[in-house]
Amino acid sequence: MAKRKLRMGMAGGGPGSFIGAVHRMAAALDGEIEIVCGAFSADPEKSAQTGSALGLPVERVYGSYREMFRAEAELPPHERMEFVSIVTPNHVHAEPAMLALEHGFHVVLDKPMTLNLAEAIELQQAVERSGLLFCLTHTYTGYPMIKEAKQLVASGKFGTIRKVYVEYPQGWLSTYAEGGDNKQAAWRTDPARSGIAGAMGDIGTHAFNLAEYVSGLEVESLCADIQTVVPGRKLDDDGSVLLRFHNGASGVLIATQVAAGEENNVRIRVYGEKGGLEWQQQDANTLLVKWSDRPAEVWRTGGSYVSEYAAHNTRVPAGHPEGYLEAFANLYRNFALTLRARLDGTEATAVVLDFPGIREGVRGMMFIDRVIASGQATQKWTALNTGA
Repeated sequence: MAKRKLRMGMAGGGPGSFIGAVHRMAAALDGEIEIVCGAFSADPEKSAQTGSALGLPVERVYGSYREMFRAEAELPPHERMEFVSIVTPNHVHAEPAMLALEHGFHVVLDKPMTLNLAEAIELQQAVERSGLLFCLTHTYTGYPMIKEAKQLVASGKFGTIRKVYVEYPQGWLSTYAEGGDNKQAAWRTDPARSGIAGAMGDIGTHAFNLAEYVSGLEVESLCADIQTVVPGRKLDDDGSVLLRFHNGASGVLIATQVAAGEENNVRIRVYGEKGGLEWQQQDANTLLVKWSDRPAEVWRTGGSYVSEYAAHNTRVPAGHPEGYLEAFANLYRNFALTLRARLDGTEATAVVLDFPGIREGVRGMMFIDRVIASGQATQKWTALNTGA
């Protein structure tokens, strides 16, 4: 009997949505998933427009996600969607996720998880009550050499981790882009739709998640310098954060959207007693491994020496670049394989289970909450100019 595809619905991702198209491409890449329904916009006409473009039956394209969950739950089990991908702006994350769980659907949700920390905690409780699967799309953890970096650190080869540097520079908001017809800039800089953070919520959470994922450590405390550089902007567009991890290690996190000329050059460096590593998205197939007593090594995606985690998340032979869409697709594939194992009554392997979940989502919202609070505080700096 041929293996069937898992059935996915989508909330959001209509006209003008960059991330919705990315989710659809990522979900489709490995042939594990097919989109069968959607509520693509709060405007029923726009939802219908997207559904038509995707070739979906008219009756499976809905005017709201509430209607979609009700109608899909009433369909026979072999027809209804099995999970939903939620790709709406931040303020429309919690409610559809909660409703999906209440109607028995597994959830894939774009980051950051919710509008605020209170919603995140409520959603965590709902996921735990439901027993359903939940995936949060922190894309950068899907790269093969990020998987390898995590495994190298976990192996203990570097000794105790002492220092973590992580940065995410962008330049797309170096001017007042939200003043025109830029839909992405408009909602991402709007507190009502984005939450209390701008750059720190949009890309700072990626950097935070990457730091904890690769190092295997959890941030225990932080000290933040948060700025709004572009006049008229309502949320932060630049910031630096000092980090303290639970084992005593320290770190620095930088997230900015006003670095004119930068694209998405995510970068992480982790150092232990005996050595460390470095990875950046602009050369995503390469992991630099550094030692205190011998020359640095260049590790490459597709090498015969990489761990099963990196190998599992690699699709093509060495030398062929694997990028953002493939990393995104790794999250969907691992989620799909985990769901398939559950449906088949088997155990998913640790390699397959390696995707961000509800705990990472709550950690990210806690980071946003604390980093903005720290950024707004004043009692944290010692002046160099003492008047002497």
